[in-house]
Parts: sequence; structure tokens; C-alpha cells
Amino acid sequence: MIFFLMITLNTTKMNAQNKNTLNNQEKSLVKISALTSSGNLENLKVELNEGLDAGLTVNEIKEALTQLYAYCGFPRSLNAINTFRTVLDERKAKGITDEEGKKIVVENNPADKYEQGRKVLEELTKTPQTKPAPGFGEFAPRVDAFLKEHLFADIFASDVLSFQQRELVTIASLATLTGVEGQLKAHIGMGKNTGITESQLENIADLIEQNINKTQADLMRKDIKKS
Repeated sequence: MIFFLMITLNTTKMNAQNKNTLNNQEKSLVKISALTSSGNLENLKVELNEGLDAGLTVNEIKEALTQLYAYCGFPRSLNAINTFRTVLDERKAKGITDEEGKKIVVENNPADKYEQGRKVLEELTKTPQTKPAPGFGEFAPRVDAFLKEHLFADIFASDVLSFQQRELVTIASLATLTGVEGQLKAHIGMGKNTGITESQLENIADLIEQNINKTQADLMRKDIKKS
């Protein structure tokens, strides 16, 4: 009886620790996202190796780098993807075999793609989403369609990364960029809705300070308190 009680207590302690800290794979996703968004390819190459060594699959990293084009733009996303290709070639030459991971499905053909994206955004925000989105969506309907149909439908339709992992990637990217405090605050809220804890958000801010700079990290810390 005492033995089983000890196991239960240890499991509870481990679960509490998991809620308070990011695991090594999550930390790697955050650093890969931040370094991609800042364009630091030299350090990104190091972190891509560390991410693979930590257990991230090839396709998980591909998905993260693909998603990032929606936040930091095609040029930095493509530069990171080419850097990743080089890393994989170098590892293969050394005899390292990396796990491919879950297959990436490219096609996404729902009956109503806007509705698919709208529902995903509702799940992330826990808030009703109107069509079109008020403000920018009424002013520029095409960008509202791209946001719902491509980002939150096409990209999020791939289950290679969970919604929580995708929010880790997004938050890390936005925390690296300047002038996007409103979007960062919104995604911090979405991250919490997927189960990311305040302590884990503080972990992200610490990683931003270590890999980007203290100014950006402090901006994120302010947004954590506001959300």
C-alpha cells in the first residue's frame, strides 16, 4: 500500500513539474521559432541539431518552420528550411538517422474552408468569431479569408503538431518581433487556452532573453501579466 502511495505521489509531483516547466522538445521548438524569426541562421543550425537530439522529429520541425512563414514571412521561413535541409544532410553524412515522424498531409479540402478556420480560431480563443472579422476583416475581406482559410485551416489542419505546440511556436515568434504586442498578447491567451501555464510562458520569456535579447523578453513578461 505504501509502495503504491509513493508511486502516486511521485506521479503527481512529475505532472506538477510538467505544468511548471517546458520539456526539452518544447524548449527546442521555442528556440527554433525565435531564431528563425530573428534570422539568426548560425545559432538556428545549432538548435536544429539540439532539437533533433532532444527527440523532435524531422516532420515536427518542418511543420514549425512552415507555420512560421505566416508570422515572420517567407524569406526567413525559407532560409530556415534550407538551413534545416543542410543540417539533415550533414547528420546523414555522419551516419545519424533521424526519425521522420508522422506523415505531413498537404491536401485540405473541406466543404467550407473559411468555416473550418473560423471554428479552429473559436477553439483557440474560446470566443465566438463572426464573419467577417470585425474591423480589419470588414475593411479588407481578403486578408480575413487568408487568415481563416489558410493559416487556421490549411496550416492547422496538419496534426503533426498539436494546437499547443503550434501556439508555442507562434508565441516565440511574436515575442521576437517588434511592434506586434497586440498579437502577442492575443496568442498568449490562446496558448493558455491550449494548456500552456503561466510558468511555461515565463520559461518562453527566459528563452527569448537568452537567445534574442532582454528587451523583447521583458515585453513578453508584461504581456503575460496583462493576459
